[in-house]
Amino acid sequence: MTPMIRLLAAMTCAVGLAACELPRGAALQSEVLSADQQDNADFAVYAVTRALLPSVQQWPAVGARGYGWITASEGSNSRVVRAGDSVTITIWDSDVNSLLVPEDGQRTVLESLRVSPAGSVFVPYIGNVNIAGSSPESARTRVQTAVIAVSPSAQVQLDMVEGRGNSVDLVGGVNQPGAFPMPDRNFTVLSLIAAGGGVSNALKNPQIRLQRGSRVYGTSMDRLYEEPNLDTLLASGDRVIVEEDDRYFLSVGAAGNEALHAFTKDTVSAMDAVSIIGGVNDTRANPKGILILREYPTSALSAGTRGPRQQRVVFTLDLTSADGLFSARNFQVMPKDLVYVTESPVTTAQTVFAIVGSAFGLARAVN
Repeated sequence: MTPMIRLLAAMTCAVGLAACELPRGAALQSEVLSADQQDNADFAVYAVTRALLPSVQQWPAVGARGYGWITASEGSNSRVVRAGDSVTITIWDSDVNSLLVPEDGQRTVLESLRVSPAGSVFVPYIGNVNIAGSSPESARTRVQTAVIAVSPSAQVQLDMVEGRGNSVDLVGGVNQPGAFPMPDRNFTVLSLIAAGGGVSNALKNPQIRLQRGSRVYGTSMDRLYEEPNLDTLLASGDRVIVEEDDRYFLSVGAAGNEALHAFTKDTVSAMDAVSIIGGVNDTRANPKGILILREYPTSALSAGTRGPRQQRVVFTLDLTSADGLFSARNFQVMPKDLVYVTESPVTTAQTVFAIVGSAFGLARAVN
């Protein structure tokens, strides 16, 4: 076999290899979107531009749980006696014939009287005195009024210790979780978190969940910091949970990092997402072919609802134009979105040239 024939054989082999599927880490943009040109395509493609943003912002949100929140209101700085609290009643009387004070003393101490579910405490010779719902000062006055009926010269002192019915629970996500008595009726969510030693530094974008009866309310710590009018008052029996934001998005392809990424703040833009994934691979990625794949619920396609043409939607980002860059900063990534960075066509060409080059090298070796 002559050297020329050997060379042609090597080149033919290289071209054959190039025609096969080359080893790659991601697909080309044209490959992913090729089905969009067919009549039966089951997904829609939208380029993220300035013109698209107003429409997308009116489409239904995806993947986010709709927690509401309670705005703050002004409360009283006084404490309130509730069922389950404990009170200590001290009765002072200088009358030597007093029914309530022994002859050898000047006072009688009734310790740790539990406020009944009906809201009353029992005082000897007097009976049940209802004190629930009042401040400790008002409760003392009520007991005093009842005591005077049997001992006109007596005076009453009352001390209260909050029970479970007059406390709130702080569950997880803080340095010192536990049950906390309500010092007054002006006890707010941020006050409770401060009492618990603050939010743990290990949490990313910490979220607040307020359980009140059968309802659950939610917001983020950042939002509470930024909007003081949301620092809502707590009610007896409330349970506050601090937890890490469980929302995430995925990145694959020629991305700087192929992984599952947690939301680092309440709203993550497409440009934020590109930064979170470590950018794109400088030698492989196509900056004009960054795709965000999202699936909308069937309700988004209902009549009268502003939404996409299909449930499955692919948004395309072009980071080589000013409009594409600005629009990416204003396009919101949704939970469970897939950020797919496609491969540059140049990478495929380089692979082919490398194969052909190696074929020439092989031919020279054979020659």
